[in-house]
Formats: sequence, C-alpha cells, structure tokens
Amino acid sequence: MSRIAIVYFSKSDVTEQLANAIASGAKQEPGITVFKHRIEGREILEGRFENAELFEQLKSCDAIIFGSPTYMGSVSAQFKAFADASSDHWQNQEWADKVSAGFTCGTGLNGDQSSTLQYMATLASQHGMLWVNIDASYGTECSTLNRLGCQLGVVSQTTNSVPHEVDLATAKHLGHRVAKLTLRLN
Repeated sequence: MSRIAIVYFSKSDVTEQLANAIASGAKQEPGITVFKHRIEGREILEGRFENAELFEQLKSCDAIIFGSPTYMGSVSAQFKAFADASSDHWQNQEWADKVSAGFTCGTGLNGDQSSTLQYMATLASQHGMLWVNIDASYGTECSTLNRLGCQLGVVSQTTNSVPHEVDLATAKHLGHRVAKLTLRLN
C-alpha cells in the first residue's frame, strides 16, 4: 500500500477542486491511499506554520503533491509558511526520495503560474524529492489535456472561481500518473 499526501492552500475553493480531481485520479490505482490537507490560517502563528501532526503524517507518505493558487507570480503566503516550516525537516532529509508534483491556478491565461510550479519544484529539490511532470502533449483545442501547455505541473485558468473542465481532467491525469510512478518506485 502506498500513501500519497496532497498539501495545498485554497481561498476560493478552486485549488480544493483541483486537489479533489488529483485525489480521484490517484485512487484509480489499486494500492493507493490519499491523504489531503488544506492549509488553514489558524495553523499560522506569528507568520510561522505550525502543525507537528501533519509533518509526522508526511513522513509516512510515499508521495507529496503541493498545491497553491498563484498570487503575484508565486505561491500564496499560507503555502509559503508551510514550505518554510518544512525546513525543520530538511536537515534529516525526511522527504528524500519521495515522489512529488504540483498544481496551481489563476485567473489569467498566463498569470505567471509556471513561476509557482517552479517554486514547488525547487522546494521538492531542496528536500531531495523526485518531481513528476504532466507528460501530456497539448493541442490547439481547449478540449485536450494540458490545454495551457505547461509540462511542469497542473495549471488551471479559472473564471468566477470555477476551474475549466479540461484543467480538472488534467489534474486527475496528474494524480493517476503520480500514483502509478509511486507504486512502481515502491
């Protein structure tokens, strides 16, 4: 049995919907359990993310998928607080060799969402994790997976806090891909 964690922040529930789609895709593989954690403001005390129980649970996961809306060209402050707190676990390389991936959303077709994914990939690299990309070509139609053409992770463009149906399908694809690779590596 392999365990995948999805750790994310969501203000308008778009990132939550993407997290649910990723979880759905991951659960398509027998032998996968999914643990989701939505970062909450109450977990941030004087600017520092504090949730020892979450970090203890992440130790036992085989994969961690990161999610955040893109704010001003990067992750949200809430996600950044979580990432900063993960440095306490970096010294012992508690996440080394775990599978990782990322997802984000924004209102613009090109709102610098790839910067957010690059941040997440760097975070994963700092921890010695193995980053999984989308591995889905894209076409000129808005009906194919990865419609926005970002290979690094899921990028969703939203209108009125509703993610595009193809972006949700891409998220489900990423979840399934992470699950398959996690099982293969374990």
